[in-house]
Amino acid sequence: MITRETIATEFQNIQDEICQGLEMEDGKAAFIQDQWTHEVAGGGKTRVIAHGHVFEKGGVNFSAVEGSLPVFMKERVDDSATSFFATGVSIVMHPFSPRVPIIHMNIRYFETDAGDAWFGGGIDLTPIYVDEQQAQFFHQCLKDVCDKYDSSFYARFKSWADDYFFIRHRMETRGIGGIFFDYLKPDEQMSKETLFNFVCDVGRTFLKAYLPIAHANKSIAFGDDEKNWQLLRRGRYVEFNLVYDRGTRFGLETAGRIESILMSLPEHASWIYNHKVEEGSAEAETLKLLRKDVDWIV
Repeated sequence: MITRETIATEFQNIQDEICQGLEMEDGKAAFIQDQWTHEVAGGGKTRVIAHGHVFEKGGVNFSAVEGSLPVFMKERVDDSATSFFATGVSIVMHPFSPRVPIIHMNIRYFETDAGDAWFGGGIDLTPIYVDEQQAQFFHQCLKDVCDKYDSSFYARFKSWADDYFFIRHRMETRGIGGIFFDYLKPDEQMSKETLFNFVCDVGRTFLKAYLPIAHANKSIAFGDDEKNWQLLRRGRYVEFNLVYDRGTRFGLETAGRIESILMSLPEHASWIYNHKVEEGSAEAETLKLLRKDVDWIV
């Protein structure tokens, strides 16, 4: 039987595996762990890596908490629900080199005292400079894991990611997308155990989809122009996370731990007034690809 304890334990295993893989790729820095307690019940393990060979700042967070159901979620659950349990792993990595993409992953399980329960999650990639071959590789990894469970998953969840990771006030996507899903509940076609296995497989796809790209790009030379562009794109990342991200909102409205919630923000970012890119430049070509509904798998 799949219980909340079973799910939380396996999520911690995934956190361990991912931290080990990222440390090996970095080769210098190691994660530090900050174990914390939620003010209502439960807590988590925030692990942060910084100032390494590859990663300037990043975090791999695990949490399993309980609390009062926030108002904005009441429309999604039974009217009698008043409290929740939530557990998940959340990752954001900000590399030092502008040639290595930012990456985000989240897997989560949520239940209420009224019996509502579902899974959510996803992975998306935010290259500072889009490499179309690497984008194809990344999306193929995600399609492969989706196809193991349902041939419709990839197309559905890619479209959901395109819509979700969209900076509406800029009219551009945060990056090249990936997959995003939420409110996945057991039904006649897919049991809770199968959904749990799918979500865990998504979590374990993180290293397969990301490390080959990070490894291939980490030694590519760059200069001040590329670094300045990276700082601008990080600024866009911050805008999305503070304005639109559901996880940030959920954490802030449920007495979450602020340092863990804002771990997703980079150490350095820029906002330059009315910045324009040069037509025909690598930066301009990247902007052309920051749009919805790009078919990356050809």
